[in-house]
Amino acid sequence: MANNKTTETDSSVLTFLDAIVDETKRKDCILLAEMIEKQTGLTPKMWGPSIVGFGSYHYKYESGREGDSMLIGFSPRAAAIAIYLSANFENREDLLKKLGKHKTDKGCIHLKKLADIDTNVLLEMIANHLVHIQKLYPNT
Repeated sequence: MANNKTTETDSSVLTFLDAIVDETKRKDCILLAEMIEKQTGLTPKMWGPSIVGFGSYHYKYESGREGDSMLIGFSPRAAAIAIYLSANFENREDLLKKLGKHKTDKGCIHLKKLADIDTNVLLEMIANHLVHIQKLYPNT
């Protein structure tokens, strides 16, 4: 069975975030990391070369595939900041309507800048996402 491509590394989150060229995106990502850390109590770690992740859990699908993944994460992509959340947490659609300017695909939320969204709604989404993952994987 294939191993996950994206795994936790020992690379420095601060070094990664400080290297973001776009000043607004850099400041937003630093603030986002602080917000998620405060909300979850989890220390940010690098997952692969470009994802800032918080916590981890072990999953096992009915297909037999299993592995470890971050509980929550984000990545400063060229077009937007991608925030990795489950696509199935409680009140997801209602909260997305209240979030502000964003795009979605599967479990990702893409935003250009934090000023475009209601960060309190994002924090509620993060809390609901964590509850959902902990229900699916109780040993998290």
